[in-house]
Amino acid sequence: MPTYKSPLHQTVSTTPTEFWNDSCSVPELTYAIEHGATGATSNPFIVFTVLKAALAEWKDRIKQVIAEHPTWDEEQIAQQIYEEVGVRGSKVLLPVFEQRKGLRGRLSIQTNPQWYRDADRLVKQAIYFHGLAPNIQVKLPVTKAGVAAVEEATYHGVNINATVSFSVPQSIAVAEAVERGLNRRAKEGKPVADMTPVCTVMIGRLDDWLQVVAKKENIVVDPGYLHWAGIAAIKKSYEIYRQKGYRTRLLAAAYRHHMHWSELIGGDLSMTIPYEWQVLFNNSDIEVKPRMQNPVPKQAYDVMYEKFADFRRAIEPDGMTVEEFDGYGSTVRTLRAFTTSYHDLVNLIRDIMLPNPDVK
Repeated sequence: MPTYKSPLHQTVSTTPTEFWNDSCSVPELTYAIEHGATGATSNPFIVFTVLKAALAEWKDRIKQVIAEHPTWDEEQIAQQIYEEVGVRGSKVLLPVFEQRKGLRGRLSIQTNPQWYRDADRLVKQAIYFHGLAPNIQVKLPVTKAGVAAVEEATYHGVNINATVSFSVPQSIAVAEAVERGLNRRAKEGKPVADMTPVCTVMIGRLDDWLQVVAKKENIVVDPGYLHWAGIAAIKKSYEIYRQKGYRTRLLAAAYRHHMHWSELIGGDLSMTIPYEWQVLFNNSDIEVKPRMQNPVPKQAYDVMYEKFADFRRAIEPDGMTVEEFDGYGSTVRTLRAFTTSYHDLVNLIRDIMLPNPDVK
C-alpha cells in the first residue's frame, strides 16, 4: 500500500474529493499545494488579512501605486492592490492549472461585495477579473442580482464561483443559471468544455445562523445537532446535482469542525479549507474514508426540521425563491461581514495615503 503525506493528501489521492486553500497567502497556498490542493480562493477579508500579515512586504508597492496615480482615491488604490494580491496567488497555482489542462488550479477573486444588488456592475467586473490571469475564477454572490450575473458572466466565458450561498435553493438557482449561460454559449458555437463553474455552500455559516436563531428564539436543542445543518444542505444539494447532471461543481466552505471535512470525503466535490484547519486535519487521527454517502443522523435532522423554519427554508429545494435570497439571515450576516472587510481594506490603504499625524 502507498504511504501518503497527510490525511488531506490521502483524501485527494484515494477519493474524488478535492480541496482548495481558503486564502491567497503565498506561504499558506504553498503548504496546501504540497498536500494536494488544486485551487484557492480570496475575498476582501482574506486580502486584508494577507496585507496586514505581510505589510512590510507590500507597503512599498502600495506607495508606488499611490505615487503613480495621483488622482486615484483610496478605493481605486485598494482595488489595484486587491487585484495584485490575487494575481500573485494565481501564479503559485499556475503549474497545477497547466498540469490539469485548465480544469483545476484556479484562484477565485471576489467581486465587490457592495454591488450585491447590481447585476450589471457584477458582470462587468467579473469579465474584467476573468482577464487578469489565465487561471482566475470569479466569485459572485447568490443574491437576486447575483443569480442573474452568474448566467450572464457564464455566457461571456467567465468561470464563476458562486458565494454567499448556504442553502439547497441557492445551489439549485446557481446550477440552473450556469446551465442557461453554458447553453447560450454552446448555441452560438462558443467553447464550454474547458469551463469549470463552482457553487460554494458556506456550510459553517448555516450552522452559525441556526445557533443565532436558537438564541434569539429561545429554542433548546442538543447543540451538537446544529453542527449538522450545513452538512445536510450540501449533501442534499450534492444529491440533486447528481440527479440533474448539472455541470457546476459544489464547493464546501466556512469550516467550524472536522466533520466539515470528514463527512464530505468521497464526494465528487471540492472543499476550501483555511490553512489553520488544514494543519489541524493533517495532524489528526481521523480516519480517511468515504462518508459523503452517509445520511445526516435522523434525530439531528428531524429536530432541526421541526424547530427551525430557517432550516426548512435552507434544506427544501423550493424553500426560498430567488427574490427571498437577499433577506435570508445567513445572507445578510455574510454580506455585512464582507462589506465590512472591504472597508477595512480601504481603511488600510487610507492609513498609508493619509498617515495619522497624531501618531508617531
